[in-house]
Amino acid sequence: MQTKHSIYESGLEVTAANYAALTPLSFAERTAAIYPELTAVVYGDLRRTWGETYERMCRIASALAGRGLGKDDTVSVIAANIPEMFEAHFAVPMIGAVLNTVNTRLDAEAIAFILSHAEAKAVLVDPEFSDVVERAIKISGRRDMLVIDIEDASYDGGHRIGSVTYDELLAEGDPEFRYVPPESEWDAISLNYTSGTTGNPKGVVYHHRGAALNAMSNIMTWGMAHHSRYLWTLPMFHCNGWCFPWTIAANAGVCVCLRAVRAEPIYEAIRNEKVTHFCGAPIVLNMLANAPDELKDFSHQVKVMTAGASPPAAVIEKMEAMGVEVTHVYGLTETYGPSVVCAWKGAWNARTAEERARLKARQGVRNLALAGLMVADPETLMPVPSDGETLGEIFMRGNNVMKGYLKNPTATDESFNGGWFASGDLGVMHPDGYVELKDRSKDIIISGGENISSVEVEDVLYKHPAVMEAAVVARPDPKWGETPCAFVELKPGQELEEAELIAFCRQNMAHFKTPKTVVYGPLPKTSTGKIQKFLLRDQARALNETK
Repeated sequence: MQTKHSIYESGLEVTAANYAALTPLSFAERTAAIYPELTAVVYGDLRRTWGETYERMCRIASALAGRGLGKDDTVSVIAANIPEMFEAHFAVPMIGAVLNTVNTRLDAEAIAFILSHAEAKAVLVDPEFSDVVERAIKISGRRDMLVIDIEDASYDGGHRIGSVTYDELLAEGDPEFRYVPPESEWDAISLNYTSGTTGNPKGVVYHHRGAALNAMSNIMTWGMAHHSRYLWTLPMFHCNGWCFPWTIAANAGVCVCLRAVRAEPIYEAIRNEKVTHFCGAPIVLNMLANAPDELKDFSHQVKVMTAGASPPAAVIEKMEAMGVEVTHVYGLTETYGPSVVCAWKGAWNARTAEERARLKARQGVRNLALAGLMVADPETLMPVPSDGETLGEIFMRGNNVMKGYLKNPTATDESFNGGWFASGDLGVMHPDGYVELKDRSKDIIISGGENISSVEVEDVLYKHPAVMEAAVVARPDPKWGETPCAFVELKPGQELEEAELIAFCRQNMAHFKTPKTVVYGPLPKTSTGKIQKFLLRDQARALNETK
């Protein structure tokens, strides 16, 4: 059969004049060129313009390259939401290296695993985390890494553990350094670790294309005005801050950095810095909604984007009552953070406040970067009826889905099911095409916006000499969204107080992962001996009704 000739192919080739790989690095370069005098970063009394900030990014990139780092080398960062963390989102990929932002709440053992698994060539360390990182480096045995100390005069504590400081790197770098765009927009830009369903975290690899598209989608999804003022309450280590470091660069906006997420400094920043946008887990919204009224002294429009465990409708109602517009989004580390949004319809404004809050508590529809979203039978991939009742698994596909899991082709293949990414989350499809999350098939607990692996917690419980069997599920919590609830069967003749077991867990894992509740007794099992966690979830929910 003769191939049909296309008039749109002959002589119309890809060239340097008509094609450039998508990358969020171009956003900072463009903004610095056009608006060098505008404020880019605010941190306490510190103010830096886009011109100054971009020069610092170039200097750090130049210095890292001068020390031998380059394409596909991993550079880890363990830092709070400070200016250096923002700069690293550009400086590291400017040399083709891959940025690995590490959860600051992890213990030394977990950080050591990440540094080793990622084969980190360098690590930037905030003084607040110098102790735990120093222990992690010893555990990992990665003494060949370049360790860079970030010095923060506003933080009282910590100590130097590296061979060079961030400021010394700045002095080494060339302010005229110009980055080379990625050879391919499929090149890796960042590496984020997620707990998954096993104790050891999985490394999720992002590419330049997805980062650029999701960053731009954030602007359009949220209707962000040019030069928006964004407050960093969401950790930048979490899915690269949902891509907002790159979003703010594209928006020519202002990054208002904040080390500690507490009600008083958040409201102070909103008031004094005229913050227009911020993101946070439902726990942050709950904290702000229940803060003293005297703190809520602002008069301008503020918008918040929330995700994680579904925000209680009552919390949404409280936030909007004080003038903060809530946008509910949904996603996973594997989808660059939020890829689904509860897109608001004007007709819903006529509903009661309670009805509006219930509508906003749904996860929603795909954002502009996501190509497909469905709720389907995980075996057949047949979409479930759009009746708001039939359960299925949530599937996504598109440019803002990860490249895959680092060094884990089996897990990657399992996640990419029939041309779709299988989220592992169970939900329903409403008649209007909006998805609503109902349960988590992966047994992940989302507490304060953080993923906690039930298997990891169970492994620690099993280490206690008095414990015979253990299972951990999520218990609903009005403050944290969910907390780990441990069901434990002790060995015959053993006695163990709840407080004693919780204290043991706190000594052996990150505190935020520690069970907040322990229930003793036999564990329900199938005929083959498998623990029936769905029954334990029912028991955990029932605890809220009896206590």
